[in-house]
Amino acid sequence: MFPTNPNQLKKMMKQMGIDIEEVPAVEVIIRTKSEDLIFRNPSVTKMCARGVETFQITGSYEVVEKVEIKEEDVELVAEQAGVSREEARKALEEAKGDLAEALMKLQNL
Repeated sequence: MFPTNPNQLKKMMKQMGIDIEEVPAVEVIIRTKSEDLIFRNPSVTKMCARGVETFQITGSYEVVEKVEIKEEDVELVAEQAGVSREEARKALEEAKGDLAEALMKLQNL
């Protein structure tokens, strides 16, 4: 049976050669090909056993889908709206790649 006291559990794991430490994380982002998982104010625990480090992340997260923005779309929006490439890229990202929506946002500034 495992001890329920966190200090006793840490002591037992230390005896087994497992080091545990809390990581004071503010934000953790896991990036996949299609989306980002963003944990804000997570609880992160780092365990080291036999030279292998393992991280455990707990907490709520939000899913942010990635949109691929093509360079020719950035140039088109920048030219049509008369703005810089940076402004055009930002508008396209906010519009999730929708050219018409990005143009409308930039022209209504």
